Amino acid sequence: MIDIPYILAQASYYYGGGSDYGYTGMYSGVTFIGMAILLVTMLIGGAVQMGLKNAFNRYTQEPAPLTGAEAARRMLQQFGLSHVQVVSVEGRLTDHYNPLDRTVNLSQDVYNEASVAAIAVAAHECGHAIQHARAYPWLGLRSSLVPMVNIGSRLGQIVLMLGFMLLAAGSGTTVAWIGLALYAMTTLFALVTLPVEFDASRRALAWLESSGLADRVMHGQAGTALRWAAMTYVAAALSSLAMLLYYALIILSRAGGNRE
Repeated sequence: MIDIPYILAQASYYYGGGSDYGYTGMYSGVTFIGMAILLVTMLIGGAVQMGLKNAFNRYTQEPAPLTGAEAARRMLQQFGLSHVQVVSVEGRLTDHYNPLDRTVNLSQDVYNEASVAAIAVAAHECGHAIQHARAYPWLGLRSSLVPMVNIGSRLGQIVLMLGFMLLAAGSGTTVAWIGLALYAMTTLFALVTLPVEFDASRRALAWLESSGLADRVMHGQAGTALRWAAMTYVAAALSSLAMLLYYALIILSRAGGNRE
């Protein structure tokens, strides 16, 4: 996620000459490019969220022969995963697969509704269960990153802020680069998530077609809904990359200013 208040605070500090060096020109070029990239990715993210909302609002009105829960149980059974439980959870678009207790968790609307959107989402989450059962390598890699991501997400911006303060005081860039490396774990996680999500959607669409649950029109509608859902992960990865670049440009610009 792009932390807009934090970015604005940084911009106010750097462009407003808040440093001891009064070096307003140092950031006017390189860091401005970083902020422009952040703005573009923010607009992309907003457009994707709007597209996702519109797609799901549309396809929740398209009837399907089974509810999301029924479709999920049928798919799991056909893949020999009857031991995986399908449960209902609160919230909207809170659907997920939990590898720890081997449960497919469907939001209440998806769980209870018999719509194209519901069976598409349910089949997608079952795709993750199949990945887990078959030791899909990208899923294993993503799971192995979770402990490091938890540390990076908690400490990354704190260490970065400390690093920026030290840079403003004329110190070296070591602490700032350490903070950036911690933050980079969240970016790596977002990138590794992409093949996991796209593969789960591929498995879902293949099953919807082979099972005969979705006719040609419904299959196309389900594909559209899942593509919009997948694009949210693409937008998140782009946002994380943009933040990483923005922070790196600040460090590089400040390091260059300190050498002068």
